[in-house]
Amino acid sequence: MKLTRKIMLIVLIGLFSQFSMADNASSAKDIADIVASLNHFPSDSDKSTLMAISSDDSLAEGVRAMATAVATFAHSANDEGKAAMAMIQANDEAPDRAKALAGIIASLTHMASADAKATLAELFP
Repeated sequence: MKLTRKIMLIVLIGLFSQFSMADNASSAKDIADIVASLNHFPSDSDKSTLMAISSDDSLAEGVRAMATAVATFAHSANDEGKAAMAMIQANDEAPDRAKALAGIIASLTHMASADAKATLAELFP
């Protein structure tokens, strides 16, 4: 398990420079919008969107990891999702807004708070 985390960290570092690219930014906005509207778990439509993002190899690994964490959300992120979000937050090369989104995903329970929604709206207009 430690090897998997190390490999994921290396991949995240290498791929987060792509976060600001148009497709990554658009996908991050989609994820943020879904997180802001979550109510215990994503809708079937949201899951479809998230799984499409998760499986898009042209997107940064961090964006795909966030989509996977939200797609598997059931009242909160699972342990694997929380670990992936912690890795994003610890990545010095991850953009601040990616770190903020990862932090919100990791700490979310049932639904986004008013503060989390405001932060998401500000970071992903």
